[in-house]
Amino acid sequence: MAQMARTAAAGFALLIGLTACTSVQTGDGVPASSGSGSTQDFVPTVGNPDPTDDIDGVTMAFYTAPKHVARDQRVRYQYSPPIGGTHDYAWAGCTGVVYPLAIRSENAVHSLEHGAVWITYNPDDLDSDEVAQLTERVEGADYTLMSPYPGLDHPVSVQSWGHQLKVTDAEDPRIDQFISATRQNSQTGVYPEDPSASGFPEPGATCAAVPAAFDQSDPPPFDPRPGDVPDDL
Repeated sequence: MAQMARTAAAGFALLIGLTACTSVQTGDGVPASSGSGSTQDFVPTVGNPDPTDDIDGVTMAFYTAPKHVARDQRVRYQYSPPIGGTHDYAWAGCTGVVYPLAIRSENAVHSLEHGAVWITYNPDDLDSDEVAQLTERVEGADYTLMSPYPGLDHPVSVQSWGHQLKVTDAEDPRIDQFISATRQNSQTGVYPEDPSASGFPEPGATCAAVPAAFDQSDPPPFDPRPGDVPDDL
């Protein structure tokens, strides 16, 4: 009980120190890469709240109200890379940040909760030119982040809250379509399990890291070991 109280207190203190910022709005497309066509066709609308329905290969999952864990706890995620659920109190900076090394999944999942898209790749499968192609999609694009993900079963995997797309080619046009369809998608009607839920849990939340909680220059490292906390408590 004492540990739970300390964890709750730490989380409360962190939340008190946070400030909100204006988020990008649903309706913002992304610059299309070669062959991707018009990504504006994949921007969510009231009539089409989840355009990933039109993107081949997207996996989708619904998560109930997410819980937080302490920095020394690890979550047993169903998906790899994870796409939602229980996560760390601190989110990974996701203001167009490209991390050169793999980062802790629990922090990245909190970024997804804020409406970010997380691009990951297997560093053993892509050359420097292919990594650069992915980097161009992230640098300068708010509510995005990118990092290597050792052991990934595909060369590239793109995640948003409750959604995932795995591809074999960094030039796959579906990557841009997925980003347009899911980044900051605040439309309701995305999840059949709860039609009133928006595309991600915290519309309007900032993607700027809180330095005292998450150091972008020295982020918590990736840990491949299975966690012991369920991803959907």
